[in-house]
This record gives sequence, structure tokens and C-alpha cells, in this order.
Amino acid sequence: MLTVNLDVPPEERWAPLVELFDEHFLRQVAAEVIESTVPKWVHHAVIPIVNALEKYMPPPYAKEIQGMASYYGANIADIVLLNFAYEVTAFCSSIITQDSKGNIYHGRNLDYPHDVLRNITIDVSFIQNGKELYRGTTFAGYVGLWTGQSSKKFTVSGDQRSKGYWWENVIAAVMESAPASWLVRQTLEEAANFQDAVMRLSKVPLIADVYYIVGGIHPGEGVVITRDRRGPADIWPLDPLNGAWYRVETNYDHWLPTPSRDYRRAAATEALNATGQDQINFETLYKVLSVVPVCNRMTIYTTMMSAAEPENYKTVVRECMQWVNLSKLTD
Repeated sequence: MLTVNLDVPPEERWAPLVELFDEHFLRQVAAEVIESTVPKWVHHAVIPIVNALEKYMPPPYAKEIQGMASYYGANIADIVLLNFAYEVTAFCSSIITQDSKGNIYHGRNLDYPHDVLRNITIDVSFIQNGKELYRGTTFAGYVGLWTGQSSKKFTVSGDQRSKGYWWENVIAAVMESAPASWLVRQTLEEAANFQDAVMRLSKVPLIADVYYIVGGIHPGEGVVITRDRRGPADIWPLDPLNGAWYRVETNYDHWLPTPSRDYRRAAATEALNATGQDQINFETLYKVLSVVPVCNRMTIYTTMMSAAEPENYKTVVRECMQWVNLSKLTD
């Protein structure tokens, strides 16, 4: 668990990274992710935009990225590109459930086409005034969060919703929209409760479409938010009184069929139905997230969480064997 102290200047917050990872290794990983995600011609063409983009990035993230670049010994444009590369290559499965006693459990698999990320996956505790304000799971060098928990308030995960090319998203960012993972982190830091989190995640303009899955601490507090860049396209809540005690979100609008070559949603639904609401808990939900192809060779980690039981937040780096070419699934 890495500790990030929000009371220190933003440029210094990620200094503990150098105690966990070799700087040369971190630069290698960053280069690999950028080179495999960003075409070289685009990389060179957008460097001036990325450098200008630094002026538009909201505090404290611009300063945190500046600090990260100094720890890496890297060009700040590369660290900005690295953070945006992570924004557009996340293929995920998220499940929110409610057991028969009203307890909410939230699990997620995060899939990326970069095996090396297993070596830099970290749980981070963000502290303020000596106490944990929120926690999340991320990669070294990435200031955003796709997975996180605010104790006794809510949990949240984000899944990619592919629409548009990533360089369109950078241009949108110049127009003062927020990266999806930064909004997750900001919401974890500022939202007072589940309802407040859902409102923030639904309305703040984003650089890319996304699915936000949010769980609370009271019965019925679970929702999948399908986001357009400017607002919600759909709100899909739990409805346990009518038998809808879980929601499964991968990378497709829930009201549309999934591509025939991707049956993660169907496999997760079948496993949840076989488990049953009476038997759902941390252990059984983890088993659902371990079913092939919900867990596949692109799965980097699984996180289990429940805001009502914050001590049980747990991330497991995965080595699932079956290959599912998720990078082809948004065609």
C-alpha cells in the first residue's frame, strides 16, 4: 500500500514511488505503454498540444504530473501522454450486487493490453490530517483512479465506453473537460455520500464516454451510469425488490447486445444466477470475477470492495490464462 499525503504540495505527493520502483524501470514501462498505444506520427504531432494542455489541467493534477516527471527523470509531455494513454485503453468488467440482507458488494476486473502493468499495480491510501480520506488502485505514474473507495460512503469503478479516437479526447480536454479517472478521484475526495457521488459522476463534462459503477452503504444503493461526454446517457440502478439484485457492466451499453466474440457479460450473469442472492459475498463475487472469460489474459487485477466494510478492500494481481482480444471488441 502506497501512501499519498494530500497535505504536502502536489509536486511532492508521489515521491514515495521512488522507494518502490526503480526510475529506469518506470521510464521503460511508460515508453512501452505510449509506443504501443499512441501511433508515432500522432505522438510527435500532439506534443505541442500536450505541452499546452498542461495549462488547462485542473489543480492539483498538473502539479502532481510535474512532480511525477521529475521523479521519472522524464519529459512532462511523455507523462501527460502516459496518463491519457491509460484513459483510452481500459477494458473492464464491473459488478455491483446486493445480498438478501441488503449488504452491497462491488467487484471489478481491470483489463489492459499491457502485461507489464501487473508489475506496477498499486493500492494507494490518500491521507489528510493523518487519516485516510479515500483509497484506490492504480498504476505507478498514473494520477487518476479507475477503482476506489470512500470509507462508509461509496465505492466506484470506471469501465471504458469506446466512442471516438483518443486524440479527439485530448482536444476535448483542451476545452476544459475532465479525464474520466480524474473525476473518479475528485469524487472520492469531495463527495459526501452515495447520492452526491452519483450526481457528480453523472454531470461533470468528460473527455471521453465511460461507464461509472457506484455502490453505497444502504440497500438499493447501486447504479451503473452510462456517460456521454456532456452528461448521462442512462442511469441503471439496482432494483432488488423486483429481482434485479445485481448489475453487470463490461464495455457496452446494457440495453444493446454484446458482440458475439465477447461473452464476458453473459458468463458473469450466468455465474451470478448460479450463485444466488442468498450466497453472494466477497468470496463468491470474487469467484464470479474469476470465471473465464470475465477473467482473461488481459486482466491485470481484480478489486473487491464494500464501503460499509472498508477494511475488506482487496486487490489481487491476476494471471488468467485464456486470451480474449478485447482490443478488437469495440469495432
